[in-house]
Amino acid sequence: MLPRKTVTAGIAIAVTMISVPALAFAAKGATAQDETPYSIARSNAEAVADPPQGLVDAMSRDLGITGQQAEARLVNEAAAAGLEPTLRAQLGASYAGSWVTGPTSTPITATTDPAQVAAIAKAGVQARVVARSLSSLDGVKARLDAASAKAPKTAPVWYVDVVNNTVVVLSSDPAKAAAWVKASGADASAVQVVRSAEKPTLFYDVRGGDAYYIGSGTRCSVGFSVTKAGSQGGFVSAGHCGTAGSSTSGSNRVAMGTFRGSSFPGNDYSWVEVNGQWTPTGVVYGYSAGILPVRGSTVAQVGSAVCRAGSTTGYHCGSVQQLNASVTYQEGTVSGVTRTNVCAEPGDSGGSFISGDQAQGVTSGGSGNCSSGGTTYFQPVNEILSTYGLTLATQGGGPGPTSTPTVTTTVGGTWAAGTTYAAGATVTYGGSTYRCLQGHTAQPGWEPPNVPALWQRV
Repeated sequence: MLPRKTVTAGIAIAVTMISVPALAFAAKGATAQDETPYSIARSNAEAVADPPQGLVDAMSRDLGITGQQAEARLVNEAAAAGLEPTLRAQLGASYAGSWVTGPTSTPITATTDPAQVAAIAKAGVQARVVARSLSSLDGVKARLDAASAKAPKTAPVWYVDVVNNTVVVLSSDPAKAAAWVKASGADASAVQVVRSAEKPTLFYDVRGGDAYYIGSGTRCSVGFSVTKAGSQGGFVSAGHCGTAGSSTSGSNRVAMGTFRGSSFPGNDYSWVEVNGQWTPTGVVYGYSAGILPVRGSTVAQVGSAVCRAGSTTGYHCGSVQQLNASVTYQEGTVSGVTRTNVCAEPGDSGGSFISGDQAQGVTSGGSGNCSSGGTTYFQPVNEILSTYGLTLATQGGGPGPTSTPTVTTTVGGTWAAGTTYAAGATVTYGGSTYRCLQGHTAQPGWEPPNVPALWQRV
């Protein structure tokens, strides 16, 4: 937080604080003469105020205030915002900005003309007399904006600070910043250079179906957003897209993250941990279909409609033809994939297969194309989640299940969660018999009908 100063760049600023008692509602029985524009605005704001308890709790937690103060603050800030245009117009060229302060947001308006103090007080707002108008400060910043192409990389931020009546430049190298300010032609006496290590970066969303690049240029598509251990964000994709340790960048070519796990052939899945600039979101970019929500990962059965999003061909739909297929590519055989009649082309690899709002898997490979039609295989997402201990990100950005149970037959049989099964073992579940394909310890949600990569119906 910047220190509040009454002397900026060598210019003394006279400050006059006027305390106005009419910052709250007029007491019961008060006359109309006791009311101010601010108290009326505050009364109107309170009349319609009904803040969600979650908002009040969050403000109390993060601002270090009580719930009562948070509610008062919301009302006061609404009133101050509503009154600001009137004060700005009334003060004209002498207007020097408005702000609120304190735990319940007391309103303050600044002016360069001491004769306007009474008018501000009459409005029910505290007054402050300063040296520079807001218009002049905006003009100084405009000169800096015009010279932004020549700003040193060590000075990434500048802004008008109405509280301190100056323009602030944040820089890790104040000398370079000051030289740039001087060269810009801006009034250096109105600028305060503040040492800062701030290095702003953009934030981006991770969405299923979007392109990403591996290393120097190979392109694949994002499958689904995930989290690991509740905090590490990332996404799942195809294993043939990259090996563990490979770096990635987003569709905008901004550094994105690193492959933390990859398996191919045998399987065709991977997961990428993204850096802090990227936020996993529980959606798939469906191109012509728009933004599609992801709400779980219930396995779609044979014959079900399924759609695929990928960065080469966009969004296409078809149906599930077979579960638990094996497909042999030039590089080797991949087992436990789902066969579909949805088309795909190179670059769509890793992209999202989704049925309704349920994540199904990530694009592996196939034959044909989206001009003549084709067959495409996807690696089921639940196997990827369970292998790497990931949690699916669902609509709204929150965590979803590691797998969503789907039971289409009557429950019962010898299968039991917590039991360790070896490859080749057989169990019964829901009246059917299943053979174990991969050794594992069963967990809730891994019932045989839900995980074709682990169990084959016989």
